[in-house]
Amino acid sequence: MRTVFFGTPELAVAPLAAVASCHEVTALVCQPDRPKGRGKKLVAPPTKVWAEEHGIPVVQPTKLNDGTFEAWLRDQRPDVCTLAAYGRVLKQPILDVPTHGFLNVHPSLLPRHRGTSPIQTAILQGDEVTGVSIMRLDAGMDTGDVILQETLPIADDDTTATLSEKLSALGARMLVDAMRAVEDGTATFTPQDDALATHTRLLAKGDGDIHWDAPARTIHNLVRAAFPWPVARCVLGGESFRLHRTDVIDESADTAPGTVTAVGRDGVHVATGDGQLAILVIQAPGKRAMDIADFLNGHAIACGDRFESV
Repeated sequence: MRTVFFGTPELAVAPLAAVASCHEVTALVCQPDRPKGRGKKLVAPPTKVWAEEHGIPVVQPTKLNDGTFEAWLRDQRPDVCTLAAYGRVLKQPILDVPTHGFLNVHPSLLPRHRGTSPIQTAILQGDEVTGVSIMRLDAGMDTGDVILQETLPIADDDTTATLSEKLSALGARMLVDAMRAVEDGTATFTPQDDALATHTRLLAKGDGDIHWDAPARTIHNLVRAAFPWPVARCVLGGESFRLHRTDVIDESADTAPGTVTAVGRDGVHVATGDGQLAILVIQAPGKRAMDIADFLNGHAIACGDRFESV
């Protein structure tokens, strides 16, 4: 089938590659290049890099609803449009262009975790299982009918980075399966139960701030969800540190939350509102992230020291 693929971040690369391996991708639509780093140099989205390496034309519209983009899309004559993490809302006139509509890869078990941060939110909320839903886009926020859905367990050490990679691979396979079903005329679209819907929001930098009076499990989930962005943050000795990897110790500590209770090369233990948190990988200001054993070679941390919230 002829398709135009919509997608921007790394999460969308595997689905794009899978679709391109067995269907005609006439173009990739992604968001514009963005400034990045201290030099604010323009950086191309990962999907654009992949598409250009494989000879697929790339379109990066700044406006979608003035009629120009819709006309361009019609000229592509897509049988179906495919989408994974494009990052912009498409209105009905655009959704109506392809013969079979838009098939979207959504990394959650819809209707749970509709919205912009389903992977981070699943980890934050301590979900043990997530998955991928292939749905037909409508004008709502992830409210369209579902054609395929598969589950995926969330490991206790999964971060947003590792879970995104797993869900991207799963979504790539499922999107190809969904396209085959649409092409064969065997696809079945099941309406979502809106009464079961939950919603996510775009996370901000402040969502990485650690509050030590929270349970250790909650803080651990925050550290996992906030990696690679915005990264969990806390203060020690007046300096801001980032925590990259932690573990939960199911032992109570008879001391104030944030207090260091043990220091060892296998972890620095910190009291929380319920249980203790073992810090395994930490990043000092202006430095690279380090295993705690290496960090302790150049930084003195002692029992009784106090981690604070930002």
